[in-house]
Amino acid sequence: MSHVTTVTAAELTHRTILRKDLVADKAAFLDTKIPGSERKVNYPLIGSGVSENPDQVVPVTEPHGFALGGAVMPSGVINNLHLHFTAEVFFCFAGEWQFRWGVNGTDGEAIVRAGDVISIPTWIFRGFTSLTDDAWLYTALGRDESGGLIWAPSVMAESAKHGNFLGSDNKIIETEPGEFPPAGTALAKPLSEAQLAALQVVSVAEMRERLTTPDDLAWYSDSFLDSGLPSGGAQLALVIGYGITEHRFQAPRLTSPHGFSVSWLRAAPGLGMSAHRIEDTQVLIVRSGSVRVTLNVDAPVSTVLGPYDTLSVPVGAWRTIESIGIEDADIIVITGNEGRSYIEWAPGVIADARKLDVAIDPNGYLAPASLLND
Repeated sequence: MSHVTTVTAAELTHRTILRKDLVADKAAFLDTKIPGSERKVNYPLIGSGVSENPDQVVPVTEPHGFALGGAVMPSGVINNLHLHFTAEVFFCFAGEWQFRWGVNGTDGEAIVRAGDVISIPTWIFRGFTSLTDDAWLYTALGRDESGGLIWAPSVMAESAKHGNFLGSDNKIIETEPGEFPPAGTALAKPLSEAQLAALQVVSVAEMRERLTTPDDLAWYSDSFLDSGLPSGGAQLALVIGYGITEHRFQAPRLTSPHGFSVSWLRAAPGLGMSAHRIEDTQVLIVRSGSVRVTLNVDAPVSTVLGPYDTLSVPVGAWRTIESIGIEDADIIVITGNEGRSYIEWAPGVIADARKLDVAIDPNGYLAPASLLND
């Protein structure tokens, strides 16, 4: 692998995004003045995503190959129909949500609950409504440059009535209700009837294949070289892409290109992942439990993450992950590679695994060490 990245304490603090420090953006999107949508709250975490608010505060701006944000909406609040050019994946951490899709939002609907992950296809309109108070979603968007989004024509027309217009640069232009932007202002144009008719129709059955519930997860207790070591022992379930698994038979529910992979990592108290590094960006989001992440071999620095806390780990940095709470740690792992991300383990981990007759074969998968040439 390339040069090892050493992370300073200041850099680790910068990349640790605690729930308590999130800055709410209540004007992120065009539809926030439409009655029923005024109480939408968005939280940018990593990258600008598709926000249309030029004044949003983004904690981590370094390119990751994807963007990450959060959405909190009281019961009954609506996120109106829009489409994306790149992947949009939702991680439901709390509450229940009604997702709908299609040009008029009538092609189908799905109820998304806590612990679910849903990937919405590109180039179809989608919207969602919170069914419970304090419902919470995290959202990953593919690519560093996602191209903004396109609103349904009906949403653009309704927003204009309330003084919100969208410029051709995908930024909001505010006016007083009933007024128009100055003459000559370049505005985004709604899709034509022909363009709308050309969009893909996705069935309920097809969307169900893109929804992963806790019951759909296939947990493996032997995904890693260190699975049998005292410093390891984490379990892994794949959702999108092959990610960091080293088990040759472990496969994800979704293999279509997203620009990133998504896995669930679970560790009982005292267990986790031994010292390792990868050559891809990686973000950890804790859903439950408490986790200590330590970076570097020399001059180690650590951070503790609780529920809803997020950490961006730099490319090439050594890291260990340990569950330190009284309950299992449940972590979403997003890795900036839509194929496989190969792990480099610390020499001591490799040596200890070999004592258990476990090694990595030339294809990057677990194998009996006794059957491999040194």
